[in-house]
Amino acid sequence: MTSPADLAHPALDLDAARSAYDELRAQGLSLDLTRGKPSSAQLDLAAPMLSLPGEQYRSADGIDTRNYQGLQGLPELRAVFSPILDVPVEQLIAFGNSSLELMHDTVVHALLSPLPGAERRWVDEDRIAFLAPTPGYDRHFALCERLGVELVQVPMTPDGPDMDVVEELVAVDPSVKGIWCVPKYSNPDGAVYSEDTARRLASMPAAAPDFRIFWDNAYAVHHLTDDEVEIPDVLTLAAQAGHEDRPFVFGSTSKITFAGAGVAFLGASRANVSWWLALTARRTIGPDKINHLRHAMFLRDADGVREHMRRHRELIAPKFAAVDRILTERVGSVPGVHWSRPAGGYFVTLIVPDGTATEIVRLAKEAGIALTPAGATHPYGIDPEDRTIRLAPTFPGLAEVERAMYGVTDCIRLALASRGAERASAGHGATTAQ
Repeated sequence: MTSPADLAHPALDLDAARSAYDELRAQGLSLDLTRGKPSSAQLDLAAPMLSLPGEQYRSADGIDTRNYQGLQGLPELRAVFSPILDVPVEQLIAFGNSSLELMHDTVVHALLSPLPGAERRWVDEDRIAFLAPTPGYDRHFALCERLGVELVQVPMTPDGPDMDVVEELVAVDPSVKGIWCVPKYSNPDGAVYSEDTARRLASMPAAAPDFRIFWDNAYAVHHLTDDEVEIPDVLTLAAQAGHEDRPFVFGSTSKITFAGAGVAFLGASRANVSWWLALTARRTIGPDKINHLRHAMFLRDADGVREHMRRHRELIAPKFAAVDRILTERVGSVPGVHWSRPAGGYFVTLIVPDGTATEIVRLAKEAGIALTPAGATHPYGIDPEDRTIRLAPTFPGLAEVERAMYGVTDCIRLALASRGAERASAGHGATTAQ
């Protein structure tokens, strides 16, 4: 809550804030910070891949990639991503272009067919719930909403979800069947799961024998600094704890090569992999193995992936630096305003005083700056405090990011100054009435 002292902050002068916002609107901007998309310059980095595989259409084990078979995906591509995702090659599936599609199919399979270790299908249960670390990824939440899976919020910490809350919920409620996790550079706050968090997730007692961790390692190699952090190997931790079937690991090349024409991966225990492949065989004969082959030829190995991602970092790190610099300059000392400084990933989480996020997003839209809707980082699109805004600076050019952020800070100033003036007026009125 804004105190009387806060209302005197120089950045919250109402007349100055209105004047700056009017000038912003007069610029006729059309800028977009809504989705975490790679820029055209990032996509260009993988352009040489379009000439592959040429006439070399056979895989390392002799498969004609133009034909049927190979439901699990090409072994040489799985070998490239095995060390990146901490999944043995034989337990890794390479599939289509979307990891979200794999997550969707996995939930649907569990709804319609018993998971290993389960006595019945999820659809036969009275209630199905997933834990939703919040703030989190809106598409995870939307997937559950679409399939009738209830979302239960769990607070996020810098080390991952609040494990005291997670353990309590999972231990007593057999209807809690899963948890969404983005363990490295989490969407949207950039959190990195600690060893303790991963170990507790892998080993905690669960009332549901078919409880699953949906380990979405979307930003495994998406570093913004030279310090390329690592996260725990959740498959090994779960196996050591006697819960080898608990994790499903997901990843993709969507923000490595081509967002619309990459390759997605699913890793799990041998039992889970066999279950998934058997069910998927009813849906498709196999993935695009020509695309698998061109990826394997272009990326070569895990070191090739890391080198490629260093080129991505050269393009996007300055944009994240610009977001931090402009927020620091313009609203860094404003009470109640702070933001994440991620070491990787694709997002910055901006926290504003309670009750102002929706208004800031509205002001930005009217000024020609598109932001992700306030509440998108929360289940069902509802942020009870109305204070969280997700910023996605990767897609626009650097100059556009800077223009957008100057505009966003103008909107923050006006929203807070207007609220301060309203409260000051209300307080004066109350005093006069007495």
